[in-house]
Amino acid sequence: MSTKSKIEQLRLKKEEVKKGGGKKRIEKQHAKGKKTARERIELLLDEGSFIELDTFVEHRCTNFGMEKVKAPGEGVVTGYGTIDGRLVYVFAQDFTVIGGSLGEMHAAKIAKIQEMAMKMGAPLIGINDSGGARIQEGVDALAGYGDIFYNNTIASGVIPQISVIMGPCAGGAVYSPALTDFIFMANNTSKMFITGPQVIKTVTGEEVSAEELGGAMTHNKVSGVAHFVYDSEEETIANIRKLLSFLPSNNLEEPPVFEPNDDINRLDERLNKIIPDDANKPYDVKEVITILADDNDFFEVQPYFAPNIVTGFIRLNGRAVGVIANQPKVLAGCLNIDASDKASRFIRTCDSFNIPILTLVDVPGFLPGTDQEYGGIIRHGAKMLYAYSEATVPKVTVILRKAYGGAFLAMCSRQLKADLVLAWPTAEVAVMGPEGAANIIFRKDIEKSEDPLSTRQEKIQEYRNTIANPYVAAARGFVDDVIEPIATRPRLISAFDMLMSKRENRPAKKHGNMPL
Repeated sequence: MSTKSKIEQLRLKKEEVKKGGGKKRIEKQHAKGKKTARERIELLLDEGSFIELDTFVEHRCTNFGMEKVKAPGEGVVTGYGTIDGRLVYVFAQDFTVIGGSLGEMHAAKIAKIQEMAMKMGAPLIGINDSGGARIQEGVDALAGYGDIFYNNTIASGVIPQISVIMGPCAGGAVYSPALTDFIFMANNTSKMFITGPQVIKTVTGEEVSAEELGGAMTHNKVSGVAHFVYDSEEETIANIRKLLSFLPSNNLEEPPVFEPNDDINRLDERLNKIIPDDANKPYDVKEVITILADDNDFFEVQPYFAPNIVTGFIRLNGRAVGVIANQPKVLAGCLNIDASDKASRFIRTCDSFNIPILTLVDVPGFLPGTDQEYGGIIRHGAKMLYAYSEATVPKVTVILRKAYGGAFLAMCSRQLKADLVLAWPTAEVAVMGPEGAANIIFRKDIEKSEDPLSTRQEKIQEYRNTIANPYVAAARGFVDDVIEPIATRPRLISAFDMLMSKRENRPAKKHGNMPL
């Protein structure tokens, strides 16, 4: 065979692999409102930057007639490219090829790309669209999942790992995304569950649809398994690119710095008016975050899960900052089991990838109730204490209003080694709220009074003046400064600039024992 013929053969083979499962299956995929694996990669990466690896890998299964089954690319496309000029690695399961099912060689392709991403210190993005383990390959398929899970764990905290659910992801397959840093889902087409509706009906008798059981909103709002949901694949992919702009390529680098368009000394009068005079009235803490952020741009993480705490990314003077804030609009901003889990995970993600943390505090306490106590609020709340204490990135806390009891400590107090604690004049730092405290401290005075209601109000005000204000905490050095709300943005930029050279070591150990 001549050189020309060999080159022609190579081209034909590559074209054959690129067709995936063929025209009919591609049309079926499009009819479901889904793109193919290659279309997704093309949309995700910078134009023309994708380099495919392991194009010609084939399965070697001969059970149940598999020796006659062609699987171009082994049902997964792997390789590398760039996003905004930065190196990333990617794999995308191809549902048009044997339903994207995972066999021995399919898994080997994914494991290889995981290992390359770790060696090169670059983010890994996995696009999942698969019917699950390839049953014909039995234990070989299971072993393949095990290799992927192990690599996910070793890569954790080393490189950002992003999972994108663009179709079914069932059974053992769900644990790879669960081990990664962020999970994106596309509404109406993404599904994740350990056991499907039919198995559940057989075992427990419960009837549930696939969408209710493992749809995008279920995992974004109810279970908290996923972090983002968007209505289309295009929107999902655009926001993956945006998320990466806040993250470094690996744990030894800093996040990208952008040339700021926004004035670092910008003052916004709305901050001086945002806290209501009535301490029991809610306001939207997202407004505060948005006002503080460069270009008023706040990229929220897990917006639908545990909305009583808000997490996400902003930039201050062009630098990425992770924000954790109580939301007075939901459950009065109380901490509960889900909020504690959500915040702890986000704190650890920021700390893993050298992203400074801003904490905005307006917390009346931990949510009371038997459900919370029986569900282990003590253990879950302890995760926040652990995560903040463990974090060595710059940590700045701003007390906006309520900062009561153990929940105040859990929101990155000076005692958990916040580097700088600022307070607004509306801050109330105390063991408990003035109303409850007055009822305990001044109970006898109120009972003896001829006008108990009036006396109670006087005593509440007395407690507020004596204890529940920022100045007592400032007098003890627990608050570094009380600032006018309007000055918050320039003060935060100054604080994070000052903390850029922070170095903090912890005792040598294998790892701590987080209260999971």
